[in-house]
Amino acid sequence: MNPKTWMCVICGWLYDEAAGAPDHGIAPGTPWEQVPADWCCPECGAHKLDFEMVQI
Repeated sequence: MNPKTWMCVICGWLYDEAAGAPDHGIAPGTPWEQVPADWCCPECGAHKLDFEMVQI
């Protein structure tokens, strides 16, 4: 499985599945599907539903 990158459509913050977001409670290697539904963007507070997968 190739890690994917997800972008917050509100502020542009990127979530890289390979890197995770350890400072925000998400371990490296965590697929987007396993990120909790109530998780919010650490930059602007947008909901997980406000993210879209992007090609980098």
